[in-house]
Amino acid sequence: MIYKIEQLSEVARQVIAAAGTKNIWIFEGEMGAGKTTLIKAICRELGVKGNIQSPTFSIVNEYLTDKGKTIYHFDFYRLKKEEEALDFGVEEYFDSGNICLLEWAGKIESILPDDFFKITINLEEDLTRNIAFGIA
Repeated sequence: MIYKIEQLSEVARQVIAAAGTKNIWIFEGEMGAGKTTLIKAICRELGVKGNIQSPTFSIVNEYLTDKGKTIYHFDFYRLKKEEEALDFGVEEYFDSGNICLLEWAGKIESILPDDFFKITINLEEDLTRNIAFGIA
């Protein structure tokens, strides 16, 4: 599906609906494709108030929705080894039952759960985004 930035809220609603009950969501795309921007829109649609930003330096940010649900947002870009994710307890986050939104998940590929929802974003030359999503 091709979309413009003005359509982001609608795209976020479609992604949320398609994810169903999956709690591990993997966002793939090149740097600048719009992964964090889409995650912000998804969090807003899920009722997160306040500042939503990429956890590039902290690796994980925790957001609370207006319904008291917790959402975890991970950015594994700066990891040098998968063991770093294990050291901070990433598997406990995955097992929490809360939605976990993962950027640069390829950095921890061998420790990812088998069952996840995958979103792939490609930036097109005309600055639209091409998005595909589904159960992996």
